Amino acid sequence: MLDQVSPSSDLMSELLLGMRLRGLQYRRIHVGPSFGFAFREKTGCAYFHFMATGTAELRTEDGVRETLAAGNAVFLPQGSAHQIVSDPTASVQDIEHYDVAPLSETLYAVTTPEPQSIFFSGCMEFDLGGLQGLVPLMPEIIKIDATSQRYLELMPILTAMEQEACSGRVGDAGILARLADVVMTVIVRGWVECGCGNSSAFVTALREPRLSRAILALHRQPGRDWSVAELAAESGLSRSVFAKRFQETIGVTPLRYAGELRMRIARTWLAYDKISIERVADRLGYTSQAAFSRAYKRIVGVPPGYSRRT
Repeated sequence: MLDQVSPSSDLMSELLLGMRLRGLQYRRIHVGPSFGFAFREKTGCAYFHFMATGTAELRTEDGVRETLAAGNAVFLPQGSAHQIVSDPTASVQDIEHYDVAPLSETLYAVTTPEPQSIFFSGCMEFDLGGLQGLVPLMPEIIKIDATSQRYLELMPILTAMEQEACSGRVGDAGILARLADVVMTVIVRGWVECGCGNSSAFVTALREPRLSRAILALHRQPGRDWSVAELAAESGLSRSVFAKRFQETIGVTPLRYAGELRMRIARTWLAYDKISIERVADRLGYTSQAAFSRAYKRIVGVPPGYSRRT
């Protein structure tokens, strides 16, 4: 039984290990009885809000409404535009237009008249590495109650974030970024464990031991020149059955998935780790930099040098 469960568990670990968060801006927001903040859409980023004290309502342009009470946290993995308001009649202003007091390089304090409640807000670059294709499949909002049994481990971390945001101590931004990284990882894990709202074909594979073995092999050796027969052998299935089941579940052929996976990993190495194009090509098994560049542009849409510069 352990052999059947293990591959899916390993694949979950691969997902979480590949997740990267880089904090662009954090805010400690101290609000009065009436407030309204608008957050712009930010492609490639994610928003995170934690209600430390008081209550509020989060609303999106699509009309979604979420009540936030003390101990609630929300994660918006697609960086969607939204508002956080005290009540439906509150006037709303873009968060960028509020006066801020810099507490560190990336941490700012926002205070409105008659401050009573506190919530913590973060905007971060959100990258799932080789599993970046999951992001569009994630819900617009993932809300958690840190006081619930499922997320009991988060409450001490969120409390630590609140204390760090209010302390003004040296290095607070770096500590907040690391704490936020842990919180987001736990939230994404909870989302997958709950079946991803049945929105992701990948989760079907994650829970299907035979397919997960092949996918795990691809993620662990992305530079190998895999054949369908070799991947089928990893799954313990015949070539034809494996190819059919993979495409039905994931939506693409095994070799197309392997090619797109290489390019998602390449983009992370180029854009975030600033590894040279030549070294990335070599690590991913390409015989020449030119061959890698052609494949990268075909799949990603831009040359690798562009991704590295930006």
